[in-house]
Parts: sequence; structure tokens; C-alpha cells
Amino acid sequence: MAMCLRRALASRGLLSLYGARHLSGLSSLTSLISNPSVDELLRPNPRFSGGLEGFRSDFYYLDRRGFAKGKKQKEQNDGDTVQADVNIGPTVKSAATSQMEAAVVALARELSKLRTGRASAGMLDHIMVEIGGVKTALNRVAVVSVINAQTLSVTPYDPTSIKSVEHAIISSPLSINPTVDGQRIIAPIPRLTKENVQALCKLVAKSAEDVKQSIRRARQKAIDTIKKSASSMSKDDVKRLEKEVDEITKKFTKSADDMCKAKEKEISS
Repeated sequence: MAMCLRRALASRGLLSLYGARHLSGLSSLTSLISNPSVDELLRPNPRFSGGLEGFRSDFYYLDRRGFAKGKKQKEQNDGDTVQADVNIGPTVKSAATSQMEAAVVALARELSKLRTGRASAGMLDHIMVEIGGVKTALNRVAVVSVINAQTLSVTPYDPTSIKSVEHAIISSPLSINPTVDGQRIIAPIPRLTKENVQALCKLVAKSAEDVKQSIRRARQKAIDTIKKSASSMSKDDVKRLEKEVDEITKKFTKSADDMCKAKEKEISS
């Protein structure tokens, strides 16, 4: 009996000691709670049980939620910063240059098809020869050379294809009547009449206008791209980039004009 009584008193003493230590630990917490700045943070959350454990769980939840929100906001800000730093200048100028250059190359190809009064090896390059059911450019199946100012010589790599090459030259719009001379073809270039010269010059002018329209379309496309991205650039950068695109446009326009003037001079001489 005495032993049971001593054990009970010892247990009660331990509980009292634990309670005292527990309450002393809560004294600093009580002063914290009395602070108005944390009153909202420590408001009971119905999703958690009461007491200190509920407070700790609620505080952990609020802390994690705030961290996640801050992280998301930082990622969004980083994304905006990257987007603002993108430099579209080189891409826009490269695309415009490529399109304008392609237009000028196409013009050169069209001008080479126009016959002049003088023999030129390149004037037959656009003619397509059908050999074995396959169409191939004449300059890939034969060697073209200039005999004199009015005569061309065409020598096929494969002598058996000479008839096919001759037929292709006759069928071209150059008004050339070639003759076979052994393993080569002699192609006399007839002199142009005044009417033919005028008609060819009109074709040159039309080709020049077509290529200029292509160049202007490439410029407008570049300007539209710049305007769409203007919000991510300063006004000075936008104006500078538009000016650079205009300089590229002037460069290729001048190149097209020079090519057409040279062709008109060649036709008229």
C-alpha cells in the first residue's frame, strides 16, 4: 500500500513539473500572440485541430503557400525579362535580305532569256532538253561557245543526243534556226529589228517592276514584324531597325535597276 502511494505521488510530481515547464515555454508565445502584427497569422484555421499543434500546422501551411506564390511570381518575372531582351534585328534583316536577294536572282534569270542582237553563251542556259524522258538544262548536256558576234556553237557531251538538243533550240522562243555540223550545232543569232528591240525593252521594264514589287513586299513584311515587337524595344531601336531595313531595300532596288539598264543597253546596241 505504501509503495503504491509513493509511485502515485512520484507520477503526480512529474506531471506537475512537465506542466510548469510547458507553461513557462508558453509565456514567450503568449507575448508573441499579443502582438497585433501576427494576430492575422495566428487566427485559427478550421482545417486544423486546436492547440499548439494546430498553430504549428497552420503556420507551416501559410509559410509554404507564401513561398510557392513568391517562386511562381519570380518565374513569371524572369520570363518577362527574357522576352524583353530578345533582339529581333538580325533575324528581321536576314529574312528581308534573303527574300530580296531571291527576287534579284529571279530577275537575272528572266533577263538572260531575252535574246539580244549579239551572241552570248549564257543566252541558251534556260533551254530545257528532253533526253530519255527527262528534261535537263542545255548547259548541263552540252558546251556552248561563241564563234563570233552572231554565231554560237553547241557541242553535246553525248553525240547521240544532238537531235534532241537541236529540237530544243528550235522550240525555244529565241527565234534561232540551228544547223547540225558533224558533232556540233551551229546556231546563228539573227539581228534584231527596231520593233523587236522596242518589244524587248518593254519586257525588261515589266521585269524590273515585278522585282521591285517583290522587294517592297519583303520590306513591308520586315516592317510589320518590327512593329509587332515594338513593345519589347525602345523607340530609338525601332527607328534604327526600320532605317536599316530601308537601306537594304534601296540596295537591292538599285541592283535591279542597274541590271535592267544594262540589259536594255545590250538589246539596243
